Amino acid sequence: MTAALVAGLLAGYGIAVPVGAVATYLVSLTARTSLRTGVCAALGVATADWLYALVATLGGSALAAALRPVLVPLRWASALVLAVLAVRGAVIAVRHYRGHRIATRSTPPPPSPARAYLTLLGITLLNPTTVIYFAALVLGTHATDAVRPLEQGVFVLAAFAASASWQLLLAGGGALLGRVLTGNRGRLVTALVSSAVILALAVRMLVR
Repeated sequence: MTAALVAGLLAGYGIAVPVGAVATYLVSLTARTSLRTGVCAALGVATADWLYALVATLGGSALAAALRPVLVPLRWASALVLAVLAVRGAVIAVRHYRGHRIATRSTPPPPSPARAYLTLLGITLLNPTTVIYFAALVLGTHATDAVRPLEQGVFVLAAFAASASWQLLLAGGGALLGRVLTGNRGRLVTALVSSAVILALAVRMLVR
């Protein structure tokens, strides 16, 4: 039981800690909105990791083999979504900045916590690397010894807890960043930098 718990925690942190486009977007989103929205978005990422850990645990290597033929379309779809988010974030930031300077105008409402949760859930689910990562870990475990259902459950829950704790830490950092960069120009710069990083990571996803 303890081994399954430790393995799940290590697996969750292993897939969550590397900072990529999703993590960048999560921090930026929290900085522009609120900690509550960021927490919901973070839980969306963790939920996707949990689902993939569960599916990989149940399906093992068979699922990874089934996904292999569609890796390229999934990668293109993921890159497209990230690119759209990058462009949309930059356009909204510039529009808000100009509108604030010219006159007092109504700004687009920030995404609701529920929408932030679903958005980050969908983005993370488009990443096939996650399921292959968990499938490889599960396959290695099954190769040496049979795993009982209870241990599988502990592994999946531990992976979710690890992912959730890291994503919540990123959201907290985004909330602190939002409090520091309260100026209109500061928020514009933050949004543009974030959009540039997300777009660069999306391009890298296609050319690697």
